[in-house]
Amino acid sequence: MNTNDMMAEIRDANLSYLMLAQQMIRSDKATAIFRLGISGEIADLIEGLNNAQILKLAGTNMMLARFRFDDRAILGMLTNYNKDRELAQSHAAILMACQSVEEIS
Repeated sequence: MNTNDMMAEIRDANLSYLMLAQQMIRSDKATAIFRLGISGEIADLIEGLNNAQILKLAGTNMMLARFRFDDRAILGMLTNYNKDRELAQSHAAILMACQSVEEIS
């Protein structure tokens, strides 16, 4: 994959993420904040973006979404746990809910 292809993929992922995040926030802000792992302030900013702003933000050269966990145990629960999948997902959600939200630096 060359650099131009990679940049196009990043833009597409960013655009999809921003559009989904905005839709989630407008539908149910509290749930969106929890599921996206963002602060209320960031949720308000995303909710207020117009289409031109979303396109401009999506066009940045870095990924806007990131993994919410740096913990091997959570990753293992989400990918390798076979006995009770729903219980593993619930347990992972509880662990991720304990993490702090992303903030603007």
